[in-house]
Amino acid sequence: MHDTATDPTWRHTHLGRLTALAQQRFDARVLRLMADNDELALALSHLAARGRLGASHIQITRHLPAEGCRLTALAAHAGITKQAMGKLVDQCAAWGLVERTSDARDARAIQVVFTDTGRQWLVAYGQAVQQAQAEFRHAVGDEVATVVLLGLEAYVA
Repeated sequence: MHDTATDPTWRHTHLGRLTALAQQRFDARVLRLMADNDELALALSHLAARGRLGASHIQITRHLPAEGCRLTALAAHAGITKQAMGKLVDQCAAWGLVERTSDARDARAIQVVFTDTGRQWLVAYGQAVQQAQAEFRHAVGDEVATVVLLGLEAYVA
């Protein structure tokens, strides 16, 4: 146990900071892999390569169900405000990844859904995540990677 009054190292080595740094590194690697993906639409890979598509845009990729959902549900799943998610959706719609459509169950409501290009992006994202996970496993070893994964799954459950 650290004496927080006299030992400042705890601020750099606690679980929250380390998991945040790991997520930043992981997301950056995923985006780099996507930028280098020859199967991804050239415009999208260029956006990723130039840093225009960033970790914040991954929120849509991570949280938008394949069948789509309302903006409020998407924001809630991502843990961000409806306004912030609305800006991300606007950007992704401008890039052709998602579109807003009428909700079949409620004509007053709007659904956010992946476009064909967005589904291509989602496939590339899945491939990049698998590659980044394999690189993590290689870097830390199978046993450590398994323990980290199991520990994080238990912690967030």
